[in-house]
Amino acid sequence: MEECIFCKIVAGELPTELIYEDDVVAAFADISPMAPVHALIIPKKHLAGVDELSEEDAGVVGHMIMAAQRLARQLGVSASGYRLVINTGADATQTVPHLHVHLLGGRPLEPKLG
Repeated sequence: MEECIFCKIVAGELPTELIYEDDVVAAFADISPMAPVHALIIPKKHLAGVDELSEEDAGVVGHMIMAAQRLARQLGVSASGYRLVINTGADATQTVPHLHVHLLGGRPLEPKLG
């Protein structure tokens, strides 16, 4: 997608320091962090969001979660705990129409969800 900011990051068209990258995903720090550690993990393939996923995308989503696990270890929040969040749609505050996982940690997070 030409106008997708995350696709432009993946294509190298926008200067972004990647903190993790492999063949399937890329990760970088959120520009408006909500916690001391706040990274975004995105698929390199454009997927607008959870509602647009097909069965064929299950491997990409699983890969995103495993990359989040590796990144949490790399960023030093694995032992203390971290939160993974996927927002879907406007009411959930998804502001970029490209699937992404927020990795948040580095302090106790509120509200407690479970």
